[in-house]
Amino acid sequence: MGRLEGKAVVITGAAGGMGREAALLFSGEGARVCVADLPVVEEAGDRTAQECREAFFFGVDVAEPASVRAMYAETARRFGGVDVLYNNAGIMPADDDSILVTEPEAWDRVQAVNTRGVYLCCKYGIPHLLERGGGSVINVASFVALAGSATSQISYTASKGAVLAMSRELAVQFARQGVRVNALCPGPVETPLVMRLFQEDPAAYERRRVHLPMGRLAQPREVANAALFLASDESSYVNGTTFLVDGGLTAAYVTPD
Repeated sequence: MGRLEGKAVVITGAAGGMGREAALLFSGEGARVCVADLPVVEEAGDRTAQECREAFFFGVDVAEPASVRAMYAETARRFGGVDVLYNNAGIMPADDDSILVTEPEAWDRVQAVNTRGVYLCCKYGIPHLLERGGGSVINVASFVALAGSATSQISYTASKGAVLAMSRELAVQFARQGVRVNALCPGPVETPLVMRLFQEDPAAYERRRVHLPMGRLAQPREVANAALFLASDESSYVNGTTFLVDGGLTAAYVTPD
């Protein structure tokens, strides 16, 4: 029996990157998966769903209440309920930079997805977990919620701090109703988007790599493995945590040569 056998899981941002890895991994462990992502990436989302054992793609805008409600309603209709919320969707646009140059429009765009999106997914998803007598919520924050950076992305950083605080609040509020809420905080991850940026600017990669105790970025599957633990009953007494998967980055002062 798989570690998520029979559980219905909704993963946002699941058409690619870390979300896709989680969908494939969770499916292999017996989960039924709603592969949720923007409608414009339906082809990639359908491909991910087809590679899973039992899954479907749902086009969602996590910043829109009606879209989020519809996502959960369709998952509950297909699978009989919802057991796990993996709120992974997020954006990190190029015009989110230093506070001195980031315009209010860029700030608002990031907050709409990264903060409002998690808020809406919890607001409309947690009632489904309560109907099942409990479940697990995994909100993707980031190591940047705990560490500052001179190469700033001010709105992204602020949004992940908000996700971290929101997760703690919800963890306390719903603990006695069987709902666990944890913030998954990855370090830098080797996704196609990140690597494309570094290929364009190798010096930027080297500037970051020197701070990584393990000397490398995380692989998406390494983050998905942590999410699998939080989604499973193995983490039944893990609640309200800042679950770091950063290779020791936030613990580092001076790294090895």
